[in-house]
Amino acid sequence: MDLSRRDLLAAFLGVPLATAAAGACKSKKRVPDGELAFRPEELGHRVRDERPPAIPEDKWERTGIAIVGAGVAGLSAARTLLAAGYEDFVILELESAPGGTARAGSNATSAYPWGAHYVTAPMSHNVDFIALLRELDLVEGVGADGEPIFREEAMCREPQERVYADGAWHEGLYLHAGASDEDKAQWRRFRETVDRYATMRDGKGRRAFSVPVALGSDDAELTALDKLSMGDWLAREGFTSPRLRWIVDYACRDDFGARASQTSAWAGIHYYASRLLGAGREPQAVLTWPAGNGWLVGKLFDKVRAKARFGLAVADVTPTSRDGKPIVEVVAVGRPPAAVGFRAEQVVFAAPQLVARRVVRPFRDAPPAHLGAFEYGAWMVANITLSGRPKPRRRGEHPFAWDNVLYDSPSLGYVVATHQTGRDHGPTVITYYHPLCDDDPRAARRRLYDAGRDAWADVALTDLEAAHPDIRELATRVDVARWGHAMVRPAPGFMFGGARALAARPERGIHFAHTELSGVALFEEAFHHGTRAATAALAAIRGGTPT
Repeated sequence: MDLSRRDLLAAFLGVPLATAAAGACKSKKRVPDGELAFRPEELGHRVRDERPPAIPEDKWERTGIAIVGAGVAGLSAARTLLAAGYEDFVILELESAPGGTARAGSNATSAYPWGAHYVTAPMSHNVDFIALLRELDLVEGVGADGEPIFREEAMCREPQERVYADGAWHEGLYLHAGASDEDKAQWRRFRETVDRYATMRDGKGRRAFSVPVALGSDDAELTALDKLSMGDWLAREGFTSPRLRWIVDYACRDDFGARASQTSAWAGIHYYASRLLGAGREPQAVLTWPAGNGWLVGKLFDKVRAKARFGLAVADVTPTSRDGKPIVEVVAVGRPPAAVGFRAEQVVFAAPQLVARRVVRPFRDAPPAHLGAFEYGAWMVANITLSGRPKPRRRGEHPFAWDNVLYDSPSLGYVVATHQTGRDHGPTVITYYHPLCDDDPRAARRRLYDAGRDAWADVALTDLEAAHPDIRELATRVDVARWGHAMVRPAPGFMFGGARALAARPERGIHFAHTELSGVALFEEAFHHGTRAATAALAAIRGGTPT
């Protein structure tokens, strides 16, 4: 084992695991073939580093609404426009496929996610999202409590979760095995605290914590939680149990790409309370598919396919006027020398604020202070194709589940693409997630991009070997994606510090729509903002009053 590989494993997995891998490297260094699945940073960095090109007059096109980005927010905006009978729009996307961090891939074995891989079954107050799920024939009816009932085939089948610790797999994510009486008491008290927040209603009847976030309460008692980190809140409340603190830290890494010490306590509690219908209830069901949320992306895209233009990175968005009427000029660049301009009445900007800072002309000329509040987590995702299932470590251990988590790892473990198909034996694809939780997100991105496909594949396989010693022999292919700006990180003070509200305000015909405007990176939040922004843009056109 050469020093560079040892250092690499130590940097991403920690010194103990890297040291353990050193003794067995001769037989376990094989890295299967694969590729970097897509590289959005290449065209994106070109836009960042170059001046927007001048567009000849014959290269300008006219459109009613230009949608920047074909992620979930952009596709949701397009769906909203079509549903309102409006078809004069175009979708501009720098990638070759839609979905953003919810996109999917596939091979001969299975479809698989490249990022977001589930949604939580929505509650009745999330009317717009339930309407989408009804369109997709996922809602069977309404229960006696007024809550929607979802088709069984879309709900995650059992076993849903397991965690690897102390040499064996255990059911669920909370590690009950070996828990002390104090561990158990704190776990009960934590769940009772979450129950209290889940049942809390403010003077307007709003839930304390809701999906979408916009429908929740902004009472001072709750917003004050944003001033603390989740780690500090745990300490304040006397939650010292290592097992409890581990699972809360895991939840923050899973949903926010940040540790509990880096995450707003409001966001950390939202993770739990927003998923509970009431006290004593189990969390809402998980809806998932082999392609993860890529399945939903595909359904959204099918309706708007003819409106999409891929391989075009928006380089400039300028509010201006033409013939005495306010318009927004949008310049997009493709592979050299391709460049095209669009003159739009309105724009739905369904890309992150970090892109807005570079391409929205008023922001580029005089960057608003609130843009600096947005931080983004870096992630590596590896899709590992296996010729068969790993052998159990121990007789009678908890079987292969959909979500498989490693207790002593900085990664999040993996999900199994074929789980929903009922194929519990034979070839499969597992999707491994590794967030980089550096205090400095820029340092995380540098580390992410410094490691190539082979290095990241080796990291993933080495990490998984602790639980699956035969993983390298079974792996036939490892494909890797590097997400430099995978999701917004809700640091303490971000949720209610004012930046989100300022970033959501229209700017002279430009309507912003992205999951980051909620502060939590959920499919449902992106859907909400895409729907909201498209509705506002259409009202500006039909009402004749540009915003």
